[in-house]
Amino acid sequence: MISFPNAKINIGLYITEKRPDGFHNLETVFFPVGWSDALEIATSDEVQFSSGGIHISGDPESNLVMKAYRLLQKDFNLPSLKIHLHKQIPFGAGLGGGSADGAFMLSLLNKQFELNLSGEELERYAVQLGSDCPFFIRNTPAFASGRGEIMEPVHLSLNGMFILLVKPPVEVATGKAFQRVVPKKPEISLKSLIQLPVQEWKHKIFNQFEPSVFQQYPEIGEVKQSLYDLGAVYASMSGSGSCVFGLFYELPDTWKSMFPAPFLTFSQEIEIL
Repeated sequence: MISFPNAKINIGLYITEKRPDGFHNLETVFFPVGWSDALEIATSDEVQFSSGGIHISGDPESNLVMKAYRLLQKDFNLPSLKIHLHKQIPFGAGLGGGSADGAFMLSLLNKQFELNLSGEELERYAVQLGSDCPFFIRNTPAFASGRGEIMEPVHLSLNGMFILLVKPPVEVATGKAFQRVVPKKPEISLKSLIQLPVQEWKHKIFNQFEPSVFQQYPEIGEVKQSLYDLGAVYASMSGSGSCVFGLFYELPDTWKSMFPAPFLTFSQEIEIL
């Protein structure tokens, strides 16, 4: 059985406070996009993990796909599996690719082996993998608070617009990005701001990581400006970076020459039902 874990973007991201447990509370809107990995499982005589596409380093057991398998294996009689992950969502980009892989693995196992876990139960497993993993169980636009695990549906009228994602050839370490950001609550909740017309977002909805990340990696800030130069209605870094996205009413073909390799890019017309 195969599934296609997709990426997400953050529309607005405010770090509101540091918690006593060392984590941070935040406000953000998660929005799914079509930049996807491919995840395939098949029963096997022994547990095997392989990967293709973008190179995945480290111990396979530390990958969220394997952690998801081991998590459910503790509670259910799962067979040994041959697992293959074809990686296309870049690392260090703020797109949640690893979180998507782990969450989709939970859903894939639930379906394949008829575990009959509800969405809420899958989310409880997913949060054990990471704060934004539960989003990928629902995989629909959501306002997120807490560490990112407290979610409520949000309606966004972006259908028919185009999105362009651009990742420059740098990676941003999430932990270091959090160390550099100064927590501050927004004057108006993002839950209210996100309901404004898209053309008003530019001066009202912000990613709080941008100032410190742009200072360290000026090329990321340059990508954002380039997207506005192309005609984006709104542009922002996603998560803690380094990927930047732009929303367009019309996406000119000139973007392809502006971001040649080693930039990584993805574009699509938005259609969220």
